[in-house]
Amino acid sequence: MSLPVRERSPRPGGGRHRRPVPTSLPPDAPMLVLATPGAAAGVAEEIAAVVRVDHPQIEVRLTSVTDLADSLPSGRDAVIVPLLTWDDPVVLAEIGKAVAASGSGAVVTEALGPHPLLAEALHIRLAERGLARADRVRLLNVSSPVDAVIMATVGGERAVHSVQATAVLLASRLTLPVVSASLDSEPGIAMAAQRLRAAGAERLAIAPCMIGHEAPAGIVEQAAASINAGHAEPLGAHSAVAELVARAYGSQLAT
Repeated sequence: MSLPVRERSPRPGGGRHRRPVPTSLPPDAPMLVLATPGAAAGVAEEIAAVVRVDHPQIEVRLTSVTDLADSLPSGRDAVIVPLLTWDDPVVLAEIGKAVAASGSGAVVTEALGPHPLLAEALHIRLAERGLARADRVRLLNVSSPVDAVIMATVGGERAVHSVQATAVLLASRLTLPVVSASLDSEPGIAMAAQRLRAAGAERLAIAPCMIGHEAPAGIVEQAAASINAGHAEPLGAHSAVAELVARAYGSQLAT
């Protein structure tokens, strides 16, 4: 497996950028179990690798949700962090059943979003494709940004509603209209594009508020082509995703 590409990490220091996990942990500290709704490979492996590099004091185990019951440590506490950008009730219910079946006392955290770090990562992904000015992320300025952004998700109307807070945060960063829409149901991408263009936004871009394993390959590209828009890559193993995983784990240690 190739090593994950390191990207700009959130700044250390005070406020929301303080270190999320102590630099040293006791031997009996809870294990961090990353539960992915897809295969425990690819982008999920890359995220786990970044967490291990950034926080070597944490013991990290990666598993798919379907294999979770057999992957929980015996006789040891664990903190399960779902690799989700929103609290998908279907996936969280599967995780709950797996914990119950294992007889474990493992604690399950909430999803990784909404959070300002997700908006920052989405901004960077757009800038990487030349679809947003990148002044605020210390990259080269883009001369021709788009007029509006559609934040895409999967999981129906509930998912669209859940990522709306992140859409507001992204709109604040971009100073552009940002609306959320579903890739796999209504309210869909086509409807969002129609609304934005009716309001005068001609040049559109899709920003997938997804890690990358939540939807079939090519779904973002197909949606972008259907509305003649550009698109960013999914969040993937961006350092902000790994940081949010560590924060979720650290918040459980604090309680």
